[in-house]
Amino acid sequence: MLDVRRMQVLRAVVSSGSVTGAAAVLGYTPSAVSQQIAALEKEARTELLERVGRGVRPTAAGLLLTEYADTISRQVAEAETALADLLAGRTGRLAVRYFATAGGSLVAPAVARLREEHPGVQVELKLIDPEDPLPDVREGRADLALVVGPRTPAHDGVRLLHLLDDPYLAVLPAGHRLADVPDLALSDLADEAWVGSEWPGPCLDAQLAACETAGFRPRFVVESEDYVTAQGFVAAGLGVSLIPRLGLGVGVRPGVVVRELRGPEPSRSIHAAVRETAPPQPALRAFIAAMRAAAAVGMPVGQ
Repeated sequence: MLDVRRMQVLRAVVSSGSVTGAAAVLGYTPSAVSQQIAALEKEARTELLERVGRGVRPTAAGLLLTEYADTISRQVAEAETALADLLAGRTGRLAVRYFATAGGSLVAPAVARLREEHPGVQVELKLIDPEDPLPDVREGRADLALVVGPRTPAHDGVRLLHLLDDPYLAVLPAGHRLADVPDLALSDLADEAWVGSEWPGPCLDAQLAACETAGFRPRFVVESEDYVTAQGFVAAGLGVSLIPRLGLGVGVRPGVVVRELRGPEPSRSIHAAVRETAPPQPALRAFIAAMRAAAAVGMPVGQ
């Protein structure tokens, strides 16, 4: 196999036209340069240089290897530049897994900010089930996933970074007897018929835990498992519902009113899941910072 470093020595000799000139450029002794060329000729099994007066010139084989040495030198320089850009966060690729209600409120503004600050970074977005995207992160198929869960869960190989607590708001029919109550308690809804808005999992668990703390278990008469559909059932007067603030980010439909709750306030905790052993990634840090900035802005809800 040809030694790449010796090919660069050959390139210096051909460029300078002499062994002495190459030695001056490389900081070697002429004897060391001659030894490197002799070793390369042994690897190539042919002569690479021929003497011309006080200097040397490449044979056909020497010229061929010099051209390849030029190409290798350019490619190494490009690789060094590309690596520096990657380590600085100027280029790269982020694979992000997210769930629907976090998409428009957290992920979209974060992607827009990342494109502005790191235009060379590509972001691969994939909508997933919020319950268990962690295997993708743990096994390296995703750099980050948004998950709902408690503040301090234990997940082997995955670190959870808290982004925000997303409170649930009461959604009532417009003509409901509690629609104008300014200080609505969760326990005020204990005897109401309820419209479900969540699939079984951590989001529904957050609702049920708050209701249990308030001293009751909700009586679900409709299972919609969808925020827009849930609003439709509420508007039709079939019951009341709880919908997270991010879930109302697309707007409140006519025929319902939205009220904040107290004592206790149901809330789901949203985290960014990253791999524990992942190397530092400036683009990933920037993306998480952008999501936190978006979370800090908050989501106003129309009435």
